[in-house]
Amino acid sequence: MAAFGSFALLIALALAAYNLLAGGFALRLIATGQPARISPERLADTARRAGIAGFLAVTAAAFALIWSVFTNDFSIAYIMEHSNRALPGPYKFSAMWSGQEGSLLLWAWLLAAFGFVLRLRHKTDVKLYAYAGSILAGVQVFFLLLLNFAAPPFALLRGAIPDDGNGLNPLLQYPEMVIHPPMLYLGYVGFSVPFAFALGALMMRYPGEKWIKITRVWTLVTWLFLTAGIFLGMHWAYAVLGWGGYWGWDPVENASFMPWLTGTAFLHSVMMQEKKGMMKSWNVWLIFSTFLLTMLGTTLTRGGLVSSVHAFAQSSISTWFIVFMGIVLAVCIFTYILHRDHLKSEQHMESLVSRESSFLFNNLVLLTACFVILWGTLFPILSEYVQGTKVTVGAPFYNRVAIPIGLFLLFLTGVGPLLPWRSTSLKSIKRNFVLPVIALWATVIVCFAVGVNPWKGGQFSSGNFYALVAFAVSAAVMTAITSEFLRGAGVISRQTGRNLAVGMWLLTRRNTRRYGGYIIHIGVVIVVVGLAGAAFNTTQEQELGLHDHMTIGPYTLEQVGATQDSNLNYNSEYAMLDVYRDGKKQFQMTPEKRVYLASQQPQTMVAIHSLPSWDLYVVYEGTNPDSGQPIIKAFLNPLVGWIWAGLVIIIWGTFIALVPSLTPQTASLRVPAVRTIPTEPVLKGGD
Repeated sequence: MAAFGSFALLIALALAAYNLLAGGFALRLIATGQPARISPERLADTARRAGIAGFLAVTAAAFALIWSVFTNDFSIAYIMEHSNRALPGPYKFSAMWSGQEGSLLLWAWLLAAFGFVLRLRHKTDVKLYAYAGSILAGVQVFFLLLLNFAAPPFALLRGAIPDDGNGLNPLLQYPEMVIHPPMLYLGYVGFSVPFAFALGALMMRYPGEKWIKITRVWTLVTWLFLTAGIFLGMHWAYAVLGWGGYWGWDPVENASFMPWLTGTAFLHSVMMQEKKGMMKSWNVWLIFSTFLLTMLGTTLTRGGLVSSVHAFAQSSISTWFIVFMGIVLAVCIFTYILHRDHLKSEQHMESLVSRESSFLFNNLVLLTACFVILWGTLFPILSEYVQGTKVTVGAPFYNRVAIPIGLFLLFLTGVGPLLPWRSTSLKSIKRNFVLPVIALWATVIVCFAVGVNPWKGGQFSSGNFYALVAFAVSAAVMTAITSEFLRGAGVISRQTGRNLAVGMWLLTRRNTRRYGGYIIHIGVVIVVVGLAGAAFNTTQEQELGLHDHMTIGPYTLEQVGATQDSNLNYNSEYAMLDVYRDGKKQFQMTPEKRVYLASQQPQTMVAIHSLPSWDLYVVYEGTNPDSGQPIIKAFLNPLVGWIWAGLVIIIWGTFIALVPSLTPQTASLRVPAVRTIPTEPVLKGGD
């Protein structure tokens, strides 16, 4: 299988190179109108077919690697390093992306799959799709060069072939890690498609905004994959690493967050281009930047530039990525300079208090956050290069800067939908902002009443202050969104005689892009409430002998025993803890410590009991070597469950935004158009 896989990658490289060169040459002939021996259209079609065949070749290589994992072919160095005979089947699949070579193959396969779908739909707009296909082929050539010469996944092991492999990294032997990396990579790779269309449209001076409409679904789905991938990574860090948190501003966490920020900005600002013909240059550079940041993220994860618990491969291929990103940036700058006159805005901003300004401020805040995170992530690398010593940037730096930025962005999320286009009257402001302001101050009063006081105990607590602001602004934003739904649904209900629930459904179906965006914003608010709960986390660590007790919050934990277990993959120890509340036993928790046999590496398995109000989070840290008694660390983490609930709402809202709106031709129940406010709201990827 090693020879078959290597040959498939060579064929894929040849096909991608032909797709790039033949496609580019054909487009050049079409653009200049020069006579040629072969029809440019026919040459472009052969290039497209080469791209389709390239997908089959990369698929064959990916199949060869998976087959080698499941057949325990330890003659392949990658299989020996990342698998073993006792590894459960699902984790054998995840071995494909657990190391550098396999993850690059996954990147190339996903890119080939996206290109395959794109090339099958080429008749939508033959010339634009030809440009986009050639650009994707250029990206594919880079990854296939890596796979063939810098990081070959089918390299054979030197010396004697072992009977068993080293096994999968214990941190990756968790159910979510079967889907988290593919989700993240779907987000990374997916942004290549709108990048290719944007660059291609600029190269051919494509008229209008049709390229945005073509890529809207691509971009929104890609954004959803990246969002889900980030949250799955957060949950993995929370459930596996045993430190009681879910986001540590790790360099690889930052690497996934940065393209999410610029991608979110792009989804918002393209609406300005669609509706007003504004921010064209801004949008082009947003998608260019997003693509480059996905490349940077892959470099940080797989290139060995930073040390991270999330980076499971270290090597010197970062040089390849840096050169490639330099080439891409040069092409983008050259194309922009050559065709910048094509990107002139058709209208100009008329007022600082308007829908247009809210889009602009939203973009500026997102880009500011991205720059801060980029600076903090790269600062250790830059400091080592300049001074010779690596200066790390910790979580306090990010929290001091990112939390205020995030709260201001949350504020804009609520304000934007209430502002009209062009300009805002004082009467409109009073009408639309009165309820959110009441909700904000009512929440402040309630928070003070229940003890969320930044000056409690005579000392100022920044954590409590930010939590108070987060709760208050979240209440205001939720009120603004809810009032928009109710106002529109109430009008439809009166006009049709249906109840309010049916009116709300009809309102959403009439403009799924708009109201799906509202639901996404609700999900974001729920996530922010969950994040704010971290200000009130408590922890307790104690050595527990048999029938000893420890107390945390309303719970009392009693150690009632310990047990051991083993299987072909690992040995484990459990601490058995009865949990009491108000003197009554509620449930039992069994935090676990594993040692994997193939690698002899330990791994913590956290026990978590979740409620809407908080999580009881218990870690078995091992035994005291002197007393032989278990050491238990417990956390009480308020509102963590709201974070995962917010993700579900975001996914739901995105699906609604992807569904076509009802039209007079498709509506089964037609109702008159309803204008809920004089404006349309700010959306995630919406209208």
